[in-house]
Amino acid sequence: MLIINEDLIIKIEKALDTVRPYLLVDKGDVKIIEVTPDGTLRLELLGSCGNCPMSTMTMKTGIEEAVKNAVPEILHVVAINGIEVDVDIDTLI
Repeated sequence: MLIINEDLIIKIEKALDTVRPYLLVDKGDVKIIEVTPDGTLRLELLGSCGNCPMSTMTMKTGIEEAVKNAVPEILHVVAINGIEVDVDIDTLI
């Protein structure tokens, strides 16, 4: 079971900050909604990212990768906008 504390949230925010500039260029952003004890990070894609047709790819290759590399305790990344990223990237190409 994952212990959720301020240090964990800071690590996640730092990981998100590495991709945030790319989101902001397209008038988008991302916000942490929840971290669950089973290691699921729930995010909200904001601005144009919330309804962009490429948001699934952005989640998979940008946000999820950055978070999982920086915070290995996070096992799943889910956008509450309806984009769940536990998919095989090859199926998106």
